[in-house]
Amino acid sequence: MDIGTITTVRRPHSAEDIANWRPSYAWLAGGTWLFSEPQPDTDTLIDLHGLGWPELEAGPDGLTIGATCRIATLYRFAAPEAWAAAPLFRACCEAFLAGFKIWNVSTVGGNLCMSLPAGPMISLTAALDGICTLWPRGGAPRQVAVTDFVTGNHANILGPGELLRSIHLSAAALSRRAAMRAVSLTKLGRSAALVIGTSGDGGDLHLCITAATDRPVHLRFAAMPDAVALQAALDAQVPEARWFADVHGSAPYKRHVVRHLAEEVRRELVDGGRP
Repeated sequence: MDIGTITTVRRPHSAEDIANWRPSYAWLAGGTWLFSEPQPDTDTLIDLHGLGWPELEAGPDGLTIGATCRIATLYRFAAPEAWAAAPLFRACCEAFLAGFKIWNVSTVGGNLCMSLPAGPMISLTAALDGICTLWPRGGAPRQVAVTDFVTGNHANILGPGELLRSIHLSAAALSRRAAMRAVSLTKLGRSAALVIGTSGDGGDLHLCITAATDRPVHLRFAAMPDAVALQAALDAQVPEARWFADVHGSAPYKRHVVRHLAEEVRRELVDGGRP
């Protein structure tokens, strides 16, 4: 849709060109949310694409995903064979409530910055212990874990004018075996619950819960738990206030399906990655 309040579009070649931030400014990446509804308090868009950030940078230490990386680019990425968790890229892209046309403009960073419970790029990067690099206006860059970046439904730690520059996934995290389960009330709808588990050579378990909770919840087990221990940990470590009720499911419903999905994930990883 058109945004009738916009009077200026800026296309800087450096983030430092935007020195003085005003509340009426908005960063523009893919714009799939920004142009989906009126923005009455915004009069200036600042286009990030002129900054020329690389979309994906793969190396021995892992994968750095530029905030302006398009979902379609991540979906097509051919990962090294040693990165056993790489199938999560496509699986999480397919968890979007969006078609391929949206994938070609929507960005990974935009999904994180929207900070919705069902953001599948949040699910992906939180489950793989992603580290965000943030650029404040007038300050030094800082780094924060994805699980600390998102603080609640449509809430995060970004300050006024602060940019999410990139998300780094380490080679160690990408080399872990992974399993994912998601459920939605409709065939192609927004996820009501999304659970990702990863396991390393030592037989541990990292379990990340999203969509059913208002922010990512990460459970870590030094050794693979049995079914009883897993359910007990879910009850003990996920506060009641974290379960997120919306039109896609009540809090008790989401808690119930997460318990079921988490056990499916655990069994798949115990069985060596066979669904």
